[in-house]
Amino acid sequence: MLVSALLGTEPPALPPDRLVRVGALFGLRAGTVRTALSRLVASGELRRDRRGWYALGDGLSERQARQRRSRVGAGASWNGAWRQAVVLAGPRPPAERAELRRILVRLRYGELRDGVWMRPDNLEHPSSSPHWELLAARCAWSRCHPDHDDELAPRLWDLPAWSGRAEELRRAIGPLVDALDGGRTAALRPGFELSAAVLRHMLADPLLPPELLPRRWPGDRLRATYERFDVAYRRLLFDYLSAPDPTG
Repeated sequence: MLVSALLGTEPPALPPDRLVRVGALFGLRAGTVRTALSRLVASGELRRDRRGWYALGDGLSERQARQRRSRVGAGASWNGAWRQAVVLAGPRPPAERAELRRILVRLRYGELRDGVWMRPDNLEHPSSSPHWELLAARCAWSRCHPDHDDELAPRLWDLPAWSGRAEELRRAIGPLVDALDGGRTAALRPGFELSAAVLRHMLADPLLPPELLPRRWPGDRLRATYERFDVAYRRLLFDYLSAPDPTG
């Protein structure tokens, strides 16, 4: 919950007292929140800046960058090319294989078969990833123009499942926006949870070019609805965090 609060903050840093107030939304005592923050710093997930504020560690900063990219959508034009990564043969520890898989999924590649990963070449080159050294050493990279690529995308990603969940989330946002606009502080906790769910779901969007998307794809509708929600949520959260703490 504390990590999610920072992931949703721009820039991603908050003073301790505000994070304590965030914890209070979930019924957490100040001591519990401060203990959790200390543990997050010890694990490297968070760090303390020169002001004594808590900020995201390097790994979570990368996640926030991917989250920010998800909120924007695909955007770039597409010339029909795909990018392919073939995992090189050879013995590797299970942990390394699992890490390589996690990285490729985060880069929104889909696995065609064991060790063969693909996606349309409409996003940044994987060399922009902080994990490029591992990716370059363990995979052979190429560009290609597969036949029937409109049939390939549904094999790589479960597009109906993503679409259905996106519509569920979008429908859940509407009532909360009304409550947030009405200044109802009680809406902050469910709004926080819904916001985290939407951002996680957008991270799983393969960000396909329009040419490969199913009809009535809800990605842009979800983003537009979420942006309206986020404005209302941030406004009320700012008022809540800026108000005097009633507990002293």
